[in-house]
Amino acid sequence: MNRNSCKQEALFTPLLVVVILAVFCNSSFVVEGNTDPNDLQALQVLYTSLNSPSQLTNWKSNGGDPCGESWKGITCQTVYVVSIQIPDLGLNGTVGYMLNGLTSLKNLDMSGNNIHDSIPYQLPPNLTSLNLANNNISGNIPYSIAGMLTLNYLNISRNSLSQTIGDVFTNHSDLGALDLSSNNFSGDLPSSFSMLTNLSTLHLQNNQLSGTLNILVGLPLTNLNVAKNHFNGWIPNELLSIPNFIYDGNSFANGPAPPPPPFTPPPPGRSRNNHNHSPNSRTRPGSDGQPSSEDGDKKKGLTTGAIVGIALASSLAILFSLVALVFCFRRGKSKEIATRPSTGSLSVSTDKVNMEVQEQRAKPAAAVADLKPPPTEKVTVEMIEGKNGSVRRVKSPITASSYTVAALQTATNSFSQENLIGEGSLGRVYRAEFPNGKIMAIKKIDSAALSLQEEDNFLEAVSNMSRLRHPNIVQLIGYCAEHGQRLLVYDHVANGSLHDMLHFADERSGLLTWNARVRVALGTARALEYLHEVCLPSVVHRNFKSANILLDEELNPHLSDCGLAALTPNTERQVSATHVVGSFGYSAPEFTLSGIYTVKSDVYSFGVVMLELLTGRKPLDSSRVRSEQSLVRWATPQLHDIDALSKMVDPSLNGMYPAKSLSRLADVIALCVQPEPEFRPPMSEVVQALVRLMQRASVVKRRSSDESAFTYKTPDHETVDMP
Repeated sequence: MNRNSCKQEALFTPLLVVVILAVFCNSSFVVEGNTDPNDLQALQVLYTSLNSPSQLTNWKSNGGDPCGESWKGITCQTVYVVSIQIPDLGLNGTVGYMLNGLTSLKNLDMSGNNIHDSIPYQLPPNLTSLNLANNNISGNIPYSIAGMLTLNYLNISRNSLSQTIGDVFTNHSDLGALDLSSNNFSGDLPSSFSMLTNLSTLHLQNNQLSGTLNILVGLPLTNLNVAKNHFNGWIPNELLSIPNFIYDGNSFANGPAPPPPPFTPPPPGRSRNNHNHSPNSRTRPGSDGQPSSEDGDKKKGLTTGAIVGIALASSLAILFSLVALVFCFRRGKSKEIATRPSTGSLSVSTDKVNMEVQEQRAKPAAAVADLKPPPTEKVTVEMIEGKNGSVRRVKSPITASSYTVAALQTATNSFSQENLIGEGSLGRVYRAEFPNGKIMAIKKIDSAALSLQEEDNFLEAVSNMSRLRHPNIVQLIGYCAEHGQRLLVYDHVANGSLHDMLHFADERSGLLTWNARVRVALGTARALEYLHEVCLPSVVHRNFKSANILLDEELNPHLSDCGLAALTPNTERQVSATHVVGSFGYSAPEFTLSGIYTVKSDVYSFGVVMLELLTGRKPLDSSRVRSEQSLVRWATPQLHDIDALSKMVDPSLNGMYPAKSLSRLADVIALCVQPEPEFRPPMSEVVQALVRLMQRASVVKRRSSDESAFTYKTPDHETVDMP
C-alpha cells in the first residue's frame, strides 16, 4: 500500500462518521424544507407579475413552500432558492420588481416565453447565468448588471432592446459567453468590452451597431458573430484568426488592416494564447522557465511532517465526531421543547452549507456599494475662474462634450428671445440649432444662482449628470465652462412639458388619454426609481414637478433637471419666489417644516404629479374656492370614496377611463402623499403598481345613460359594467 492510499484511508473513516452524523442530526430539517422568507416573497411577486400562470405548477401567490413543495423549475440548497429554470412555457407578463431578494440565486432561465416590458433594475445580484432570450423585452440593459460580478453567461438575444449597449462590463472578468444578438442596439461597442478577459463567445449579429471592432482585439474569443450591423473601418488582423468569425452584412473596408503605428502598446485584455490555462494554476517557473524545485518536491511522496500531520488530523476528526454525537443527543432532547429548530442549531455539516450560502447572500451589499452609473470615458482638467478672481484646477471625469461659448451663441442666435423656450430656478433654457442640423436645448445658468463654492464644483456636478443614462431622463450632451459662463447642453424634447399640456387648453390636450397619462406616470416613476435605487449614492431630484416632465412626439416622458440639486444649497430652506429647491404645491411636509429633503420627498412630489394627471388641476390654484385651492388637501380625503373619486377625474377625459384602474391609481397616490415619509413606498413598488395598470385592456366610453356605472374591457375583450 502506497503512502497516498494510507493518507486517504486515515482521513476517510472519521470524515464519513461526521457526514453520517450530520445527515442524521438534520434529517428532520431537510424533510421540513422551509423556504427563506425573502426568497418566498420574491417568487410570489414573480408569480403574480407573470399573471399567475397555470403552467407553473405548485406555485402560489400567497403562502406555500417552494423548497418543500417542488415548485416547477425551482431548485433549492437547504432553505435558499439557487436556480429558477422556466423556459418555453408560454409565460406572459413581466419579471416583477423583487428579484433582487433572491440573493442566493445562481441560475435564472426564463427564455422562450412572451415576457414583455423592460429588464428590471432589481436583478438577483449573485447570478452566474442569466437567460432572458427570445421574449418581447424592450428598453435597455439595466446598470445593475454592472454589480453582478459573478456572471459567466448572459443571453438577452431576440428581444426588442434598444439604445447603446452601455458601459456595464468593467468588472465581468468571469463572463465567458455574451449574446446580445437580434435586438435594436445602436452606437459603438462600449469600452468595457476590453475588460472581458475570459470571453470566448460573443454574438452581436442583427443589431444597428456601428464603429469599429478594435475594442475586441486581445480577447480570448473563439466564436464571434457581428453580422448585419453597421460596423465600418478595417477588421483587425487579430480577429481574422478567430476560429468561428462571421462578419457579413457590414461596411468594413476592403483589404487587411493597416499596421499599427510604431511604439503602440499592446491592446488591453489577455493574450489569446493563454486563454485555455486554468485560472487556478499556481505553477511558478524557475530561472530556466521550468517548474521550480519546490513544486517538484511536492510530487515525490509524503514527508515525515506530513505523516505526523495526518495522524493529528485523524485524532482531531475522531474527537470531533464524539462532540457531534453528544451535540445530536442534546439536540434531540431540545426538540421536545422547541417546535422548530433555528438556523443556529443546525449540525456542523448543514451549518457549513448555510454559512457558505449566507456568505453569498452578504455579497450584494458590497457589490451594490460599487454600483454606479457607467464608468467615465475621459478625464478633463479644467481651469475654473472663481468669482474672486482665483483660478483653480478641477479634475473631474466627464463623459459629456465640451462646447465653447462662441459655438453656443451661434446655435442660439446670441441667446435671442425668439429661441427662449423656458425658464427655471437656475436660469433660462434656449433652443439651439447646430450646423449639422441637430436641435438641442441650452440651459444658461444665471451666475447669481451659484455661490463661489458651487461655481467651483460645477464640473463635478456636470460629471455626475453626464453619467445618468435612462430612457426617461433628459440626456446631458455637453457643457460650457469658460469666460465665467456656465451652460448645459441637453437633448431637445419636442412636445413641451406635461404642465403645459395639462393646464393650457389647446389642440394637444386631447392627446392625454387615460392610457397616455398612466404611461407618463410609469415612465417618470421609472426615472425616479433609477435615480433613487440604481445610482449610488442615490440621486435626489429635489424639484420634481410636471413642468420638469418633458414629452416627446409619442408622449413618452423625459424627466429634466436631474442632478441639478448638486448646484443648490442642501442645508438651507429656499421658499422664496425663485423656488430654488422644491416648488410650492409639490413640496413634502417635512421639507416645508424643516428643510429636510430625501428620496421620500421626491415620492411625495411624484404623488402630487399623479394627482395632476388624475384631476387635470394645478397643485395650487388661487382661482378656486379656498377649500379647493390646495390639490392635495382637497383630493386626499376623497381618494378612497369611489363616488367622489369619479367626480374628481379630469373632465377632458370625457369619461374614458376604467373604474378599477382609477381606483388602483388612487390607492397608489394616497400612499405617495402620506404626511409621514417613512410610510411612503419606494419607487420600485410604485413602478410595479403602475405596470399592472398598464397591463389592463383599453377602455370604452362610460355610458351616458348611467352616470354611476363605468364600462371597460376586460383582458378577454369582454365588455363589463361595474357599479
